[in-house]
Amino acid sequence: MRVSAEPPAPGELEPSRPAATPGETQPVHGRRRRRTKAGFAALSVIAAAAISVPALTGCGATGPATLNYYSFPDPSGATAKAVASCNAQSHGKYTISYHRLQPAADAQRQQLARRLAAHDNTVDIMGLDVTWEAEFAQDGWILPWTGIIRQRAESDMLKPALDTATWRGKLYAMPDNTNTQLLWYRSDLVKTPPTTWGQMIAYAEALARQGKPHYIEIQGAQYEGTVAWFNTLLQSAGGSVLTPDSQHVLLGPPAVKALSIMKQLATSPAADPSLPVQMEDQNRLAMESGRAAFELNYPYVYPAMNADNPTLFRHFKWAPYPQVVPGQPAHVTIGGIDLAVSAYAQRPLLAFQAALCLGDKANQLTTAIVGGLPPTIVSLYSDPKMFPEYPFHVDLLKALQTASVRPKTPAYQILSTDISHLVSPPAAINPTATEPQIASQITKTLQSNS
Repeated sequence: MRVSAEPPAPGELEPSRPAATPGETQPVHGRRRRRTKAGFAALSVIAAAAISVPALTGCGATGPATLNYYSFPDPSGATAKAVASCNAQSHGKYTISYHRLQPAADAQRQQLARRLAAHDNTVDIMGLDVTWEAEFAQDGWILPWTGIIRQRAESDMLKPALDTATWRGKLYAMPDNTNTQLLWYRSDLVKTPPTTWGQMIAYAEALARQGKPHYIEIQGAQYEGTVAWFNTLLQSAGGSVLTPDSQHVLLGPPAVKALSIMKQLATSPAADPSLPVQMEDQNRLAMESGRAAFELNYPYVYPAMNADNPTLFRHFKWAPYPQVVPGQPAHVTIGGIDLAVSAYAQRPLLAFQAALCLGDKANQLTTAIVGGLPPTIVSLYSDPKMFPEYPFHVDLLKALQTASVRPKTPAYQILSTDISHLVSPPAAINPTATEPQIASQITKTLQSNS
């Protein structure tokens, strides 16, 4: 697994309708990305099938087509390999042109939103952060996957990953890669990893009393990573930010429990003094420096530790994310990139075929091994080719199968900002007072969005 130093970042509109003018864009930090390919032996069947997507009618142009694919800049080369593979398999039917978006997730979203709001027909396929689908679908910017296209996209896929790509019962994208966190710990300090948050904090405080490395590294800065932390604790406590229909705030006692854990850590000797400004890579560096005993982070930290501190790597182990309710597995927030087809694509049928190819099994395996991003295809976690780079594949799959999705709403970017401003710095949280503040702010956001 080769990785960079960065951490892994009203009424429903019909696809044929013009898009609404988007509201003010808000910053969001994505989790990670990648591509893949699909078997073209069945594409003749797909082409002949009734797709039942309104925008596909009248698109019978023939000849080679250039399909513009916009996604995050991938320095690993995995995306380029997927594109080249799919172009070769198309046998001249199309050529995918990979366009790299800006490095920051918020800039990526703004770049795509501006093009789609202008009905730009040079955008065909997009790599979307898993929090963007509701907004893009609601604005009529992306086409739903239907019929055999949807069946192929859903085959052998992680259910939580598919949930990120679904809005109001329709599938609007195909999961291409995913990500979630595990507990990483030092076995020279802790012989048996903790199973709950209470136990982990107690272990860290005991290490502190002994004068040993003891920090618990986690994301506490005012950004998307802290929202993911809060969402993980909330859903692990049995709660949710929004009601199932995404129309109202839910929160309540589970949110108070989640906020209490964040406050407990932030005011404990177990907290890194830099917690209020820490993101994923600061957590990684703190663990590699030998100051910490525990780290809640993405799998990229494993090969990074091996490369940066081989001595400490011998003691660098993993375990399931700590439970909030003893005996109940945590529901860790899922990340990743989903592949969507633009509502303004000139050759939408070819774009769907190409997206299936980019996200197929062989390309997801390449992305996992070369790009360091876990696959969304379940059977790959049983593929021995993955084992050397992902010795933690069993625990990672379990975490992904029980993962939680962030609130699904077209107003997610604003909602995320609302939450991050109220839970960071974590030491300033007053659980019983902060919960109604979050509820009130999100209610205003939902009312404004509607």
